[in-house]
Amino acid sequence: MNNDLVLIDEPHFIIDMMYARTNNMVGQAVYQDIGFGNQAYLVKAAAEKLFSLIPLLEKYHYKMRICDAYRPPEAHNRLLEIIPIEGFFAKDYQKSNHCHGTAVDVCLTDFEGNNLLYPTEIDAYEKQYQEQVLKGDFAAFQKHLIKARHDYQGASVEAIKNREFLKDLMESHGFEAIPHEWWHYNLKGWQHYPVID
Repeated sequence: MNNDLVLIDEPHFIIDMMYARTNNMVGQAVYQDIGFGNQAYLVKAAAEKLFSLIPLLEKYHYKMRICDAYRPPEAHNRLLEIIPIEGFFAKDYQKSNHCHGTAVDVCLTDFEGNNLLYPTEIDAYEKQYQEQVLKGDFAAFQKHLIKARHDYQGASVEAIKNREFLKDLMESHGFEAIPHEWWHYNLKGWQHYPVID
């Protein structure tokens, strides 16, 4: 099993790591703060699965925006300090598949880089909820998070169609979804990979 990290640097993938910028739920560029920056890495097996999507991306004239991939444990601990909501970040970085280099947060875009429509933004980000969360008020955001679930049917037909297409695409190429975040995909068997620090 190869635990080396592979840099995702290929024009079909738009690297837009949300924790390398401030317009995210924690309101801080945590990846920049620790010197990690806007770089997407995955373990070799996950990177290969991602690269295997390229023919289909070309077929449908899509690109894929990567908003999170490998997450250094130091960054995970900082994120958890800011948002200690149950289930939003893993309680322990050892249990975060991002820290194993085996998870990606993604959406599809058109060839110009415009995101397709989904039930929420990635991470369910909206400035109004960010402001509330950073004041310690989690109630409204937790209700909003229902829209991030794969079984949420209250969105538009187009948004649901795009969510389901992404899920089919990822699951047919060696990734698995989690129920409560439409954007998050794990490499199947991620538990067998160690944390990378």
